[in-house]
Parts: sequence; C-alpha cells; structure tokens
Amino acid sequence: MFSKIKQRFRDMSTIKALCLGAEKHANANGQKEPGAEHFVLAALELPDGTARKAFDRIHIDPEGFRAAITQQYQDALRNIGIEMPQHSAISDATAPIPPGTGLYNAQPSAQALMHQLVHQRKVESNAPLLGAHVILAVTSAQYGVAVRALQAMGVDLTRLAEAATTEINALRTV
Repeated sequence: MFSKIKQRFRDMSTIKALCLGAEKHANANGQKEPGAEHFVLAALELPDGTARKAFDRIHIDPEGFRAAITQQYQDALRNIGIEMPQHSAISDATAPIPPGTGLYNAQPSAQALMHQLVHQRKVESNAPLLGAHVILAVTSAQYGVAVRALQAMGVDLTRLAEAATTEINALRTV
C-alpha cells in the first residue's frame, strides 16, 4: 500500500512537469492553452527519457517534431489564405505569453490526451507514469496537430506506439 501511495506522488510530479512544460511550449508560441503537441514536446524533455528513446528506437529525430508542428500551423494558415514568409516561424510571429495563473486550461487535443493517460493509468496502475505513456496516448489520436506533425515527419504511428510500449516495458523489468 505504501508503494502505491509513493507511486501516486511520483505520477503527480510527472503530471505537474508535463503540464508546466506543455504550458511553457504553448506560451512560447503565443498560445494561452497547450495542445497535445505541446505535451509531446514536454514528454520529450522528461528526465525518464522514454519518450525520446521511443523516437530514437524507430530512427525519428525528436528535434524535428518542433519544426513539423510549425509546418502544420503554417499549412493551416495557408489553407485559409494567409501566407507566412518562408523564413518566419509561428513562434517568431507572436509574442510569448506569460504563464497562466489560476485554473489549468488546455486545448481539446490536450484534454483528450490527458483522458487517454488516465485510462492507461487505470489499466496499469503499478507502473510509473513516463514520457513514453504520452507518446503512446498521442498515437491513439485520429486528428490534431500532434498526429499531423508526426505523419508529416513520416512516422508510422503503429511503430511509434510499439516503440513507446517497448520503452515502458523495459522500465518495468528494471
């Protein structure tokens, strides 16, 4: 029982790091509320390293994800008739927003990702929450910037989900 309590505190710490990191990435891009793509960026920065290892396992550069996100935003603007200069990134076009105070708000894609994480936690409550869980959750999404960015990078979502699962299972056996 004591180990379950310790695990919940560790998971809460991981969730806090994910939320703060996602908010930081969203705010740096001029957005008040983080989306699933910002949670993936935050997961790639977690000290457990499992999200980054899942990307590495299938030979995908984790650093390319940010550029793929920017491209998705530029493509969306282009589709409604707004052309961004080639040298300009979305983050260059907007001023950073200071972190929020008060209730935590997130875009619907991030809310769906968090619901998926909660479902995963119910299934495997004895394992710690890892960055690879975020990757696994995002691969189950059908729509959104995060999924489109991964697909634009040429990522096979099934292979990425398998790589994330492998990283999760690797830490269970340690």
